[in-house]
Amino acid sequence: VLHPKNPFAPTLHFNYRYFETDAPKDTPGAPRQWWFGGGTDLTPAYIFEEDIKHFHSHRSERRGLGGIFFDDLNDYDQEMLLSFATECADSVVPAYIPILEKRKDTPFNESHKAWQQLRRGRYVEFNLVYDRGTTFGLKTGGRIESILMSLPLTARWEYDHKPEEGSEEWKLLDACMNPKEWI
Repeated sequence: VLHPKNPFAPTLHFNYRYFETDAPKDTPGAPRQWWFGGGTDLTPAYIFEEDIKHFHSHRSERRGLGGIFFDDLNDYDQEMLLSFATECADSVVPAYIPILEKRKDTPFNESHKAWQQLRRGRYVEFNLVYDRGTTFGLKTGGRIESILMSLPLTARWEYDHKPEEGSEEWKLLDACMNPKEWI
């Protein structure tokens, strides 16, 4: 997970994985279980439509504001799925770095930074409450440091915060709640 300092540069989350388990000890002759999983998503604090279109053009599909997610993928040949996961992973750098380069030095003020921190608070909330990998790790005694390392260093929460209608911040929330076709 990349959490840029600049509020105009979007957060990027990505990971692609392959799991394989040993054959069950209590079921002689049972096959090993395997599957692929992964995802990439773009989490902006401010919407720049050209950035979102650029990000999507690498997969030609929309998932919320930007991304792809899959899990428990094992219904095709392993080599075919490995090729798919590799293609997804290989598209991350060309999809994200041009956006980061364009936005990293954009001037910002305290109001922009406060909004970014509120959005990061929402990111933390999602990860701790809903993310399958995070909740699994926390419930099964995983290494806390490893589980929480993807969280931003700083975040903020305000009770029932609502941005002014029509503002840039409001436009982001509207896009989050009312997804649209970006490409």
